[in-house]
Amino acid sequence: MGKKQKEKKEKPLDRMTAKELRDLALSTGGIVGVHAMNKAELIAGIKEVRGIVDEKSKKKDVDVRGLKVKIREMKDKWEKAVGDGKKKLADSFRRRMSNLKKKTRRVA
Repeated sequence: MGKKQKEKKEKPLDRMTAKELRDLALSTGGIVGVHAMNKAELIAGIKEVRGIVDEKSKKKDVDVRGLKVKIREMKDKWEKAVGDGKKKLADSFRRRMSNLKKKTRRVA
């Protein structure tokens, strides 16, 4: 009998499904054309109605072209290390190239 009733916390908007966002948008009011909107539009509309300001992420923009230039430079260093017979150095360059390639895929 002494249990406290927990308040139901609302999920973050980006974690909600499109259906949940539509229901939320309809209940808040002030948003027209809810059923024709996609998830990103619904989130933007709800944030605008509620007065929530988007915080910019601390991540800096990654340029794919810049990464590819680094990969080419790394490949030249790798080829030189392989030619000189430096296995450990060549292996480290190969791993760095692999990580840079993964970054380009994530950015795209």
